[in-house]
Amino acid sequence: MNVVVGSKRTVILRSIVRYSFIAVVCLLVIFPLYWMVVTAIQPPEVTLAYPPVLYPKSPNVLGFQQLFHDKPMGRWLLNSGFVASLTTLITTTFSILGAYAISWFKWNGKFIFGMMLLFTQMLPEALIVIPIYKIYSKYHLVNSLPALSLIHAAFVIPVGVWILRPAFESIPKEVSEAAQIDGCDYLQLLRKIIIPLCSPAILAVGVVAFFASWGDYLLAVTMISKQELYPASVGLASTMSQLNTPIQELLSGALIYGLPPVILYMFIQKYIISGLTAGAIKG
Repeated sequence: MNVVVGSKRTVILRSIVRYSFIAVVCLLVIFPLYWMVVTAIQPPEVTLAYPPVLYPKSPNVLGFQQLFHDKPMGRWLLNSGFVASLTTLITTTFSILGAYAISWFKWNGKFIFGMMLLFTQMLPEALIVIPIYKIYSKYHLVNSLPALSLIHAAFVIPVGVWILRPAFESIPKEVSEAAQIDGCDYLQLLRKIIIPLCSPAILAVGVVAFFASWGDYLLAVTMISKQELYPASVGLASTMSQLNTPIQELLSGALIYGLPPVILYMFIQKYIISGLTAGAIKG
């Protein structure tokens, strides 16, 4: 009897410790987001007061009004959406073709080519941004949103290829043989068989490309100098100066800027998870 009671107490104690730990971690993760929302809807003098007020005081939407009235925030968001969408399209297209070539065909140097794609991820953006800028300046591609999306795609395509490769390889070769018997060539096989079967992995690549482009700052601030072409990340950073940092305006813009990726992820979360794990276990 004592053993049973002791084991129950142990189980209860472990549950308390486990859920307490989870609660603390959730609090640490959620509090910065909560503080960003509070800062966005209250005056700066309240935010900077000491001791800080942990709940909204004198809430207003002045930061949002100033952001859209005094700054072209709407245009900046449209620019970010255009660059991210074009990056997603380019990345998805070339990742599909690259993964198809690596996973379904035999050719000399395939392994080395795959390793070289992987090694490109070891180069930080800050290391090669200046050479890229010189090339773009030479060919008059600076201050071009489509040209910026090409750079973003170039960084994400190797990741996309390596995400899609195991998914493509998990498709049984018998499917390919049956399709070829029915008269499908290689492009028809890709379009009618492989892409539909690997659509979750392809969607995952698209989401990775969209997030990478949407959140970029370094490449965007280097390649874009015209205010009307600023992506939202660069536009928000431009509101700060040496003498003034509009805290409420800046946090209001950060809140709006962070919403599209969150909403997108909420809708397609299950597809991303299945896509990233596609091909992990081959039948």
